[in-house]
Amino acid sequence: MQSNSKSGSRRSLNSLVSFYSSKMLLISTLFIPFHSISASKSNQQPHFLSNPKLTVVAVDNPSAVFSKDQFQYGFGYDLVKTYAQNLNAELDFKTVPDNATALKLVAQGKVDFAMTTAKQTTIEEKQLTSFSVSCGNFNALTHNSLDTDLNWVFKNAEDQQTSRASGFICDSKMNGRLNQLASFYNRNTVKENEWDRVQDNLTQRLPIYKASFKQSAQRYDIDWHLLAAIGYQESYLKPDSVSPTGVRGLMMLTSNTAQAMGVNNRTDPAQSIQGGAKYFDLMLKKYEHVPAPDRHWFALAAYNMGPGALDSIQNKVQRLGKNPNQWLNVYDYLRNHQSSNARYKQAVTYVTRIRAYLEHIKTTPQLLNI
Repeated sequence: MQSNSKSGSRRSLNSLVSFYSSKMLLISTLFIPFHSISASKSNQQPHFLSNPKLTVVAVDNPSAVFSKDQFQYGFGYDLVKTYAQNLNAELDFKTVPDNATALKLVAQGKVDFAMTTAKQTTIEEKQLTSFSVSCGNFNALTHNSLDTDLNWVFKNAEDQQTSRASGFICDSKMNGRLNQLASFYNRNTVKENEWDRVQDNLTQRLPIYKASFKQSAQRYDIDWHLLAAIGYQESYLKPDSVSPTGVRGLMMLTSNTAQAMGVNNRTDPAQSIQGGAKYFDLMLKKYEHVPAPDRHWFALAAYNMGPGALDSIQNKVQRLGKNPNQWLNVYDYLRNHQSSNARYKQAVTYVTRIRAYLEHIKTTPQLLNI
């Protein structure tokens, strides 16, 4: 047991440290922007968590959210989803037609906040407050062709809710999460000069196999656009494709996988698509404990490199003290080690390009109407 004099000295020292810490915080607020100062409050329990539901609206755009049919993901969306998880709150996320609608809902107090690309002058005119999702790290956005105007808009700058969110954003910048997320949603995954060739290939070949994609996708409850995107990444929708390692067919199945999936002829496009759909469905079921959209990224990576290889990476991620069931942690490991392992680089390219092809197919009227 320690003496009372030592305890008293420690209390005095703690009081002195607390006094100077509060003074330094007061001084720092005179020079640091609003979105940076609130990080110190990020661990406080805000009053709105008495109702553990976070209601957010956003305008559908490439930097904020891709929201079509069974899919809802994107740089902005994932950032909001992670914030809701940080609060241990249920996320109620909806898209709206335009920034004006989003700002109106904030002003009326019908949502906790909005994710928009509205200009600061417009936000101020409506007497609302906002901060950039980059917390000043605009390079992370510009490097990945994401919109630097993306912001979170709140009704009142003084709300504890606003302070908590601002702190979360700047914490994400400091711990590297923001940069990792921006990297995964890089809009340059497929180069601009490649899209004309992609469009020509899809326009010519997708109509031939669309019925098979839709039939197999319906059988396994998979979005057929995603199945087509996988097929395009695998073979450019060429049923006679073959790799140096012996995988072949439109969905590029190995001999063992084809046999396990009941495929007798890998070069038969209908059989190949059916076998690919069945195998992808097995991968989705393997990761059914992982919430969407991460589940799809895990399933795609496992389809590409094999579930055993992905299990090994998850184990390595876990040994680093990170959650192995969060795609961003696995993606970051793959990306950081891709220079020393070609399979890791291939998996990163595989998942991100399929995501880009999926978006292209779902948002191109010419392809949707064929």
